[in-house]
Amino acid sequence: MKNLKVPFSPIRFSRNTLYLLDQRKLPNHEVWVPCRSSRAVWKAIRTMVVRGAPAIGVAAGYGLYLGIRSFKGDPKDFCTRLVQEARYLDSSRPTARNLAYAVERIIQKVCVSKEKSVPKLKQQVLEEAERIHNEDIQICRKIGQYGSALFRKGNTILTHCNAGGLATSGYGTALAVFYALKEKKIPFSVYVDETRPLLQGARLTAWELFKSKIPATLICDNMAASLMHAGKIDGVVVGADRIAMNGDTANKIGTYGVAVLAKVHGIPFYIAAPSTTFDLKAKTGKDIPIEERPHHEVSEMHGKRLAPKGMKVFNPSFDVTPHPYISGIITEAGVLKAPFQHSIKKIQTLLKK
Repeated sequence: MKNLKVPFSPIRFSRNTLYLLDQRKLPNHEVWVPCRSSRAVWKAIRTMVVRGAPAIGVAAGYGLYLGIRSFKGDPKDFCTRLVQEARYLDSSRPTARNLAYAVERIIQKVCVSKEKSVPKLKQQVLEEAERIHNEDIQICRKIGQYGSALFRKGNTILTHCNAGGLATSGYGTALAVFYALKEKKIPFSVYVDETRPLLQGARLTAWELFKSKIPATLICDNMAASLMHAGKIDGVVVGADRIAMNGDTANKIGTYGVAVLAKVHGIPFYIAAPSTTFDLKAKTGKDIPIEERPHHEVSEMHGKRLAPKGMKVFNPSFDVTPHPYISGIITEAGVLKAPFQHSIKKIQTLLKK
């Protein structure tokens, strides 16, 4: 992957160790967490050391290898163990499709192999994990190229949460559009939603854009409506964690509200996501599982209580934006437009190859 340039990489694999940039510590500290077992990778995904649908898919691929690296049984039992490890890793976070895609792809690749040598089967798992990692960078670059063509000189774009290099292998999905615009030397600016409750916008997207010298302004989540009304936003680009076959899209909580505001104000609202985010089994958004996270993420901040002790809390990590609110879905295969049931067939073909 040395020939693939990325702004930075939050994922490294070396000498049977997966190194993950701890996104809980940003922007104040850049700390790398070493993972040497599938259990360590599961914990890193669950506790959001690594987050973002493509990134946790890449991490899970390496985690699957770490889970079977010490396997010493019979070759005929290898796939049974591989499937067990895959199910375990998939249980870490339920909404993001890319995680399940990565482990399913490795199982399909290895378990249909006629290879009888356990060491070589292990090597196949690692090679496929590396392939997924490499492909993610290439796919994100294509998303950036297609997405950047949707905007022109002087545009101001709003984004929600973090769908940048930190959420992928280093180039991003929604933020890939911004990186591509910068590479084309097209002047533009960005508004960054803070994204409560974990502030992925304020902590992560702001850090990325500042580090990359892309002009950006941080705003509270409840400021977007007034900015749209004032004519200060020309378009919205966000990422996705899972996309149904009708175009309904799950993304970080608060995305649906931004989409509604954009629709009311006549502003184009785009999803940026790789084909691996599409769920062939989900007909509509109702088929997408929504993760609910610990209550303290809402009632506390940096260890300090914000709400009365004992207060009831509801903390879904994602919401679903219905497809009528989406202007287009930016993928490595181009920009998909409504009717999505028709345009998504292009993605179905890619995934079935």
